[in-house]
Amino acid sequence: MRPRVVAGVGGTSGSPAVLRRAAAEARLRGAELWAVLAWEAPGAGAGGRHRVSLAPSLPACRAEAVGRLRDALSTAFGTTGAGVPVVGRAVRGTPGAALVDVARDEDCVLVVGTGSRGALQRRLWPSVARYCLAHAPCPVLAVPPSPLRTELAAARRRNVLRLRLDTRELTDLDGV
Repeated sequence: MRPRVVAGVGGTSGSPAVLRRAAAEARLRGAELWAVLAWEAPGAGAGGRHRVSLAPSLPACRAEAVGRLRDALSTAFGTTGAGVPVVGRAVRGTPGAALVDVARDEDCVLVVGTGSRGALQRRLWPSVARYCLAHAPCPVLAVPPSPLRTELAAARRRNVLRLRLDTRELTDLDGV
């Protein structure tokens, strides 16, 4: 079996960076790139059994996940492609567990994004990257968010709160 690099695709703005980094890793290793997007049916969490009849059908949920995966691959690679064989998988399950299951072989490399997480997000949603680091039997490469993305998020928060934006705090572009 050919070695593979498994990339976690979350449908977030950080997914293209994760996919590009995973493609570079696959080229270095002569491996296939497996892009994996985990999905769950709405209401599938605790107590969800009573709400399943209100949720869209499972085939519709899967089709929506496949569409998000295609969009992420298109955003990351455009028409040029990844430069390596790409296998797309929309897997039903929680993101961390689904990624660890797909990357269960020791010759795999798992690439995940760390995302930018505030205190509230850390309390409400578990970290997929931490789960993968703790449970994956293979090496895990965690891709941090871009510093520019962090600065942009801070500027947006200031905008929402109507705080003054001091342009001297932004990245110095004179050296570019």
